[in-house]
Amino acid sequence: MNKLKVAIIGTGGISECHMRGYQLNPDVELYALCDINKERVEEKARKFNVPLERTFTDKCEMLERLPEIDMVSVTTWNSAHAGCTIAALEAGKHVLCEKPMAMNATEAQAMKAAADKAGKLLMIGFVRRHGNDCKLLKEYIDSGFFGDIYYSKATYLRRNGNPGGWFGDKSRSGGGPLIDLGVHVIDLVRYLTGNRMPVSVYGATFQKLFDRPNIKTVKGYTAASVSEKDICDVEDLATALIRYDDGSVVSVEASFSLNGHGKGDIELFGTKAGAKLDPKVHIYTELNDHLVDVDFAESTELSFDGLFEQEINHYVDCVKNGTQCIAPSQDGVVLMKILDAIYESARTGHEVLIEG
Repeated sequence: MNKLKVAIIGTGGISECHMRGYQLNPDVELYALCDINKERVEEKARKFNVPLERTFTDKCEMLERLPEIDMVSVTTWNSAHAGCTIAALEAGKHVLCEKPMAMNATEAQAMKAAADKAGKLLMIGFVRRHGNDCKLLKEYIDSGFFGDIYYSKATYLRRNGNPGGWFGDKSRSGGGPLIDLGVHVIDLVRYLTGNRMPVSVYGATFQKLFDRPNIKTVKGYTAASVSEKDICDVEDLATALIRYDDGSVVSVEASFSLNGHGKGDIELFGTKAGAKLDPKVHIYTELNDHLVDVDFAESTELSFDGLFEQEINHYVDCVKNGTQCIAPSQDGVVLMKILDAIYESARTGHEVLIEG
């Protein structure tokens, strides 16, 4: 059988995770690359052995000149997700779009509509759904071990972690840590607990510390688009309470810049047991009328080794074999509705109701 031909639109930092995943999959050929930065797209082509004649700076030209493309990964900055995804879908390609799905729910709904009309798969890059820690917890949750999970905490705090570049530019990112980091943990909790539907949120955002360029500590991940002209007009801290249709509530905290300890914790509280991911999986329950803390003999920390490869393999499997996608576009639409509501609540200072 011929290999599926895949193109990447957007060759910034996250794109390399996709490229490596495709190159490790025997059913796929990394076929073409597109980026508005000609120098960067050609650099990535040389690095990943893609012929320079199949590099482009215009997505529409690529899609028109290479009709043999089967699949696309959209790994641009957020403001380009909708345009690139819809163009690829209308050209008859399956699409894996990085998170967040779009700048807002309106764009996300237009993307889903384009996928439905084209009859093509639109998968969203909720990579945490493919993690070993997620699979372990979901096994316990789906078996009923935790009982009714009525309250959860979703936390992703960086002390000094604004990546710069487009991440701090609201016109390209749509927001700060909420839309970049919070989306990971909000989605992970929602997926683990059965994709409950949100009904309301109360949120707040703060612009107090901004990106703190005076801090000498290395930030870690830095955007490929960093320049001396960078601006920072996004929030540096966001918090929210999300209420779901079954009465359960999730508390969210996400920051780029904070005078506190950075962490990325998930906590679940059920009627029979609770759990914490910090990053190891811990389980708290009762046994023989005693409170018991359960740790695992095996490693339960999220392993980034092969994480994106698992996501790519699932995408390829869905396209090739019709396997049901675990990160469909509808889930991306719901997440964008939640993020929109949090930002609107922060703006108005009031609770915002979410329509189904």
